[in-house]
Amino acid sequence: MTDTIQFRRTNVEDLETLFAFQLDEQGGFLAAFMPNNHDDKQAYINKFTLLLNNPTVTMFTIWQDSAIIGSVSKFEINSEAEVTYWIDRQHWGKGIATLALQYLLDHEKMRPITGRVAFDNMGSQKVLERCGFLRIGSDSGFASARGAEIEEFIYRLDS
Repeated sequence: MTDTIQFRRTNVEDLETLFAFQLDEQGGFLAAFMPNNHDDKQAYINKFTLLLNNPTVTMFTIWQDSAIIGSVSKFEINSEAEVTYWIDRQHWGKGIATLALQYLLDHEKMRPITGRVAFDNMGSQKVLERCGFLRIGSDSGFASARGAEIEEFIYRLDS
């Protein structure tokens, strides 16, 4: 598998495909914390075009056999680093998210770095743990993709 997976810096041309992935209802349910306007393509393109030009954001597009299958990113909130990733659902369960997160961590040296995941998103919890993140706490907030307040677990990688 790993010889067919490639990563490259995300560019504006990738955004339409990445937007389509986040419209998947099952993926959105697991991600839970989505923007209220997650189905507004122009808002998505505008937001991510700005992020691609932000020096505190590191974003890679994941490719397999000349097709985009996901993304992995590091961003900062109040000078604290956080990771996020999204894999097209047809590629779940193949180790791609773990491979992608490890790739990001090899290229992004800012530490500590956190990851947040819905309490019931076992797949994402395993990805973070496989990459060395430890669960350090929890928080709760309104998950727009679920229309309810839910618990999310906070993971951190210190080195």
